Amino acid sequence: MLQRIHGRPSRACLLLRDASFPAPFPHELEYSPACRGTWNIVHTGMTLPESHQIFACASGCLRGVVLTAAEMGLMERFSSIELKERDLVQTDNEQLLIQGVTDILQKLQHLHKLPRAVLLFPACVHHFLGCDLRYVYKTLRERFPAIGFAECFMDPIRQTKSLTPEERLRRAIFRLLPPQGKAPRTANIIGSNLKTDEWSDFARLLQQSGWVLRDMTRYDSYDEFLKMGGSCLNLYTNPFSLPAVRDLKKRLGQDFLYLPQVWRAADIEATLQSLLACLDLTMAQRTAAEQEIQSWQRQAGQALQAAKRVIGTRPLALDLTFTFRPLNLARLLIEHGFNVTRLYSDAFLREERDDFCWLQQHAGTLELFATKNPDMRILPRSSSPDTLALGQKAAYFCDTPYFVNYVEGGGSWGFAAVTELARLMTDACRHPQAIRPAVSRKGWGGPSIL
Repeated sequence: MLQRIHGRPSRACLLLRDASFPAPFPHELEYSPACRGTWNIVHTGMTLPESHQIFACASGCLRGVVLTAAEMGLMERFSSIELKERDLVQTDNEQLLIQGVTDILQKLQHLHKLPRAVLLFPACVHHFLGCDLRYVYKTLRERFPAIGFAECFMDPIRQTKSLTPEERLRRAIFRLLPPQGKAPRTANIIGSNLKTDEWSDFARLLQQSGWVLRDMTRYDSYDEFLKMGGSCLNLYTNPFSLPAVRDLKKRLGQDFLYLPQVWRAADIEATLQSLLACLDLTMAQRTAAEQEIQSWQRQAGQALQAAKRVIGTRPLALDLTFTFRPLNLARLLIEHGFNVTRLYSDAFLREERDDFCWLQQHAGTLELFATKNPDMRILPRSSSPDTLALGQKAAYFCDTPYFVNYVEGGGSWGFAAVTELARLMTDACRHPQAIRPAVSRKGWGGPSIL
């Protein structure tokens, strides 16, 4: 349905004090800005080593995922089965999937070798057609017993009523892990798109406590990935990973712990204390770890103070692509005297309620913008000329050359992330950069993505 977006007050902006939680904007007609910012399911699927992705959908749907694979320079790990209109009424779609995948794999075997795993993505239309996907996967596994088939889906039509494609994909990938004996003092990081920064607080604590951290994004071998099934603890910072860790708990008996991407000292310390409780430390080890945490906290505080001296009263804008917890980050910055004036987010995680309430009380005039509302297409993309943006959408909508080009926390976590953020903010103020080259590629061409 067409909607008039000219000649009426904008519904894409409101003051935080007037916003509702967790969805301040109505879910209606959506706008897709030029800066997409975050990963899509192709990016995430490529983190599985020695795998091949096959998308089965119409050409319009294929466009975005094909471009992603091409931008990553990984077209040799990507194939597609294009559905035509006639396939909706004249084709046995189970056989189309089976024969299409078989043809692709036979050609790959002829060219070099078979992949160790295949991520097969049927689409929304296969729901509408009532396609028997159990039969499809059963047949493919019988034909190619050496290949692990991950049962993925590209079905955004169900993401408000069921698992999102991102959640379903992570669960499907880790369902490839077979049952095996558990190695003591081993932990996995589950579902992250980025390589975990070795200086992240939880990574340092694990290393200092004699634990091994397994991270799929660092592996080149499928066999290395399979070893993750033998770990005794799963950690996750990406909230889309919850269905995956729940499934691993049920299938493999692996405990899991959520390390939310928080930024305030009290929240980081509380999360680290939860981690320490899982590590089976001696009293001496626990004391040493707690002393380390206090040292990291002091360093982060000093880094923020140094950044504040450089940034001063310069306006700050941040968005939901920068971190999964933008309200927590906004609260941290405001508590340390930074001038946060804008927040770009269509909705919030329910776990951010306390931060939302605090900001409504202490920073109620903060401007909250939607990113998907069609009004954002016509609203002026400008702000104070010296605005510092945290996140790609904030930089785009504010039209500022001063920005930190981070997505999903950049792979860092905890006090280490706060210390690095302070450095990056200072550097962004001193070294403006052109927006256009950064926006010209999906995912903003961030080095951590492509």
